[in-house]
Amino acid sequence: MDGSLNEQITTVDMGSGNYGCLHYRRRCKIRAPCCDEIFDCRHCHNDSKNSLKVEPSRRHDIPRNDIKRVICSLCNTEQDVQQTCIRCGVCMGKYFCSKCNLFDDDVSKNQYHCDKCGICRTGGEENFFHCDTCGCCYSNFMRESHICIEKAMHHNCPICFEYIFDTTRNISILPCGHTMHQECALLMEGHSKYSCPLCSRSVCDMSLAWENLDQEVASTPMPEMYQNKMVWILCNDCLETSEVNFHVLGLKCPTCKSYNTRKIRGGTRSCANNTETVS
Repeated sequence: MDGSLNEQITTVDMGSGNYGCLHYRRRCKIRAPCCDEIFDCRHCHNDSKNSLKVEPSRRHDIPRNDIKRVICSLCNTEQDVQQTCIRCGVCMGKYFCSKCNLFDDDVSKNQYHCDKCGICRTGGEENFFHCDTCGCCYSNFMRESHICIEKAMHHNCPICFEYIFDTTRNISILPCGHTMHQECALLMEGHSKYSCPLCSRSVCDMSLAWENLDQEVASTPMPEMYQNKMVWILCNDCLETSEVNFHVLGLKCPTCKSYNTRKIRGGTRSCANNTETVS
């Protein structure tokens, strides 16, 4: 009896960690119903079918829910989606989600299925909550502090244009509530871009930069003809509109002291109540 049990356990675990692709360690492949071809996973399919070598009219993705058939990597038996191979008895993925048709032997990711998201996520269900307004899962650390934006992740990354919601790459949540890939945020920072591409709000503490700009403005007097010139500005950080002295190096918000502003019109103090935006 013990020998049979040990043999059964050995069969189930056979090949664990030795099969898979760049995206998952798993012991099965999929048959794509859209093109009837075999791929290691749906991401491999999507990468292949959306490459620049494929004609634009023929590019396509495969929805995870459309996968109906899998092929065991050990015995090559094709079968309906299920966790255990019907022929050799091997477990095709230690983590298995029948809703997403997802197999993965690397359970260190702490995968879980979120019914409200409709997809599987990583990091452990106990460490996340689902925000109904944003339409996605956030870390418990952000439960009281995150800014709700309707469908916050249901859009393309503003840098690389890859769809954010079900991406396999790490996500950065900006102070304004907008989202983008973490590596894209670092790339943007590397090019000295410190404002959100979607709403223009500063993405980090810029107080030191504003202090340095204060000094530059103070040491660079404007020509006499511009010293009393007034303009209206909109602050991208606090969203206040103000009338301020024009300076070529920057227009400082008197409310929050930010230079992350934009000129919305020229003006004088006599037209301070006129907030019409002109080009």
